[in-house]
Amino acid sequence: MHRQTVCTTGGAHMSEEPVRDRREWLRQAAQGSAALACGAALPGGLARAAAHLNVSVVPQFQPVELQRTWGPALERLEQELGVHFNLRIAKDIPAFEDDFKNGRSDLVFLNPYHMVMARKAQAYEPVVRDVTPLAGLLVVHKDDPIRSVQDLKGKDIAFPAPNAFGASLWIRALLHEQHKVPFQAVYARTHTNAYRQVLVGRAAAAGGIRATLDREPDEVRKQLRVLIETPAVPPHPLAVHPKVSPTLRVGLVKAFERWRGDAAGLALLQGIQMPRPVAASYARDYAPLEKLRLEKYVE
Repeated sequence: MHRQTVCTTGGAHMSEEPVRDRREWLRQAAQGSAALACGAALPGGLARAAAHLNVSVVPQFQPVELQRTWGPALERLEQELGVHFNLRIAKDIPAFEDDFKNGRSDLVFLNPYHMVMARKAQAYEPVVRDVTPLAGLLVVHKDDPIRSVQDLKGKDIAFPAPNAFGASLWIRALLHEQHKVPFQAVYARTHTNAYRQVLVGRAAAAGGIRATLDREPDEVRKQLRVLIETPAVPPHPLAVHPKVSPTLRVGLVKAFERWRGDAAGLALLQGIQMPRPVAASYARDYAPLEKLRLEKYVE
């Protein structure tokens, strides 16, 4: 078993055995579909063709936290599906975006609007997501006199990155379009850093999402107060590059669904923010985000 954590900063695709003949790939996938539907490992030829697949996860948290949660989940997937995964951890969200825009990763866990971007750039397809909707939050210090977004006029607001959907992109659009509030955006690279900008007084508010705020230590959460919350949308999906076989796509969904049936599997799902996984559909879940017309806020 081999799995490598890589900080992505650009460069060539890291997959060790690229598929040169898509028709042969699909033929092998079709042969293995029955076995995988029953939870068995991939057949030998297909396993060799997909010997090492790169997995990139949006860096909402520090690298050590991503390794702690995704490492064991990928290890169990390796055991069940017979495919080796290399976890790629980008140094920040812009580097993560560069990774999927250039198709360097085979599987990507990304935010809803990143899904729109990845679909346009490389035809990534969402395969599984959690059932709980995602909403963006704007938080302030609990002792700050700020009571409405109008109180943020001209102030610094911390965000993880320009294109973090719930925590930045949508909130910035709402502040501009709906609330007409001018502000200075400060990009802190991660949700964790953005929250702490408020705690140390470097920003009047910070963008985040419920999942990341809930994972902060009690001493952090108790010092923050939610000022506004965005409308909810389907949450982060796990998406696959077009070269990933249909067989493996089905296998991923079935594996996550099985994990709900045992305590160890459920703990893994909670760690990767998918405690109640369901099959994802781009047309149903993420295509509607194209109508929000957030392109002018993408940086």
